[in-house]
Amino acid sequence: METDVTKKKILLTGATGYIGGRLLPLLVKDDRYFVRCLARNPSYVRGQTSEFEVVEGNVLNLDSLKAALQGIDTALYFVHSMGGSGDFEELDREGAKNFVDAANAAGVKKIIYLGGLGSRVGSSVHMRSRKDVGEILRSSGVPCVELRASVIIGTGSISYEIMRNLTERLPVMTPPQWVLSRCQPIAIDDVLLYLRAVIGKEYDSSKIYEIGGVDTTNYKGLIEEYARQRGLKRLIFPVPLLTPYLSALWLGLVTPVYARIGRKLIESLNTNTVITDDSAARDFDIRPVGYREAIARALEDEKRDFIESRWFNAISSRGVESSGVSSVIYSRRSLILRRQVRVSSKVAYNATASLGGKVGWLFMNPLWSLRGWIDLSLGGVGMHRGRSRAEGLESGDVVDCWRVERVKPGSIIRLSSEMLTPGRIWLQFEFTDNQEGCLISQTVLFEPHGLFGLFYWYMLFVPHWVIFNGLISALGRRAERLDSSALAGVASGT
Repeated sequence: METDVTKKKILLTGATGYIGGRLLPLLVKDDRYFVRCLARNPSYVRGQTSEFEVVEGNVLNLDSLKAALQGIDTALYFVHSMGGSGDFEELDREGAKNFVDAANAAGVKKIIYLGGLGSRVGSSVHMRSRKDVGEILRSSGVPCVELRASVIIGTGSISYEIMRNLTERLPVMTPPQWVLSRCQPIAIDDVLLYLRAVIGKEYDSSKIYEIGGVDTTNYKGLIEEYARQRGLKRLIFPVPLLTPYLSALWLGLVTPVYARIGRKLIESLNTNTVITDDSAARDFDIRPVGYREAIARALEDEKRDFIESRWFNAISSRGVESSGVSSVIYSRRSLILRRQVRVSSKVAYNATASLGGKVGWLFMNPLWSLRGWIDLSLGGVGMHRGRSRAEGLESGDVVDCWRVERVKPGSIIRLSSEMLTPGRIWLQFEFTDNQEGCLISQTVLFEPHGLFGLFYWYMLFVPHWVIFNGLISALGRRAERLDSSALAGVASGT
């Protein structure tokens, strides 16, 4: 693709990860920058458009790095190997050394790295590895700006998801002593502000900035504050008997933390992570919020939308894209079903946008009606409100028991359930054109409220699978029928 020579050229690694996935759309919208993403599989970079470039490669392949860094002014290094197999420390060091060599060869003017707060002495293997990577990047001769952060609070970050899973699932907790470790949490929005500020400044030499919110707490305090804002009562009794290994096993039993990351991450939670250098406050006109406000923002984000990026979507930590009919998305449960249809995405979208009301839900309508009557009897909205409009959809519309949350014609329909359930439910349809026609992806996402919510999901999983599998199959047939009818009308001149 052609690039504007007046724009600063940025290489973003880790675009499929949590931080990179949040930062990418912000950089793309900024007219000052041309963005190139490095990805092991370019198709994994979501929202791929003509507004940025994606190149294939990874930090363990020096030749691919040299090609990707050609012409780049600023390189963002958001890569780690903690989720991979083998010696992740050695892989991290090898990747950083390759990046340094390639950056020097390409004449890169600045490297930006996101590291972790905390002393290197006595810290975990994970924390030492992050510090080692920063030292390697700063040794390159290219000015390297390292931002060191404590717990990042935002929907989808691994630290936040551990906290929310523990709080949502366990009324009484006997966690390890690491819940008393001091930390200085920072909101994801503030991390992004710092990153954008560093990208926009010029540096003659390397620099380390420690960033965090305005107040300190510990993991116990985070859990208690999350519980307070969610209206949950939780009792916490830390115990000193759990080793890091046993802590990881315990955490794996009560949260869906990615197994390979569990123990490595747990070991780092024993380290206090608070700011000891205030240079970031002096050099940037950024005033981060406290952890209470950060949690409030995260909860509000969950109400407003699906997650833009999540730690478990970090392809760099797995190397493969997960797929399947049923999966766990941190504390949420999802049922994902796909159907290939021989029509365009526009036709499939229109067939879906007409669901509800007189058209109904195409499969087992009597069961939909029964569920609606049960909801009405309990004081809910039921299934008989119909549609706000006969044709088309707009955000905020009513469709039976659903509220339209997001619409992108020809691409996405997202509905939020207003029935009485022990949790929150979304139903999303996505439409993607391909050589055979269109792929319809249907996702049912359930956020359980407490243990009863989990029981509700698993108790009704099979009936829900039958109903929603039938729905997407019937939807595919309806789209093909509508397309055939339209073609027949055109052929007959009507």
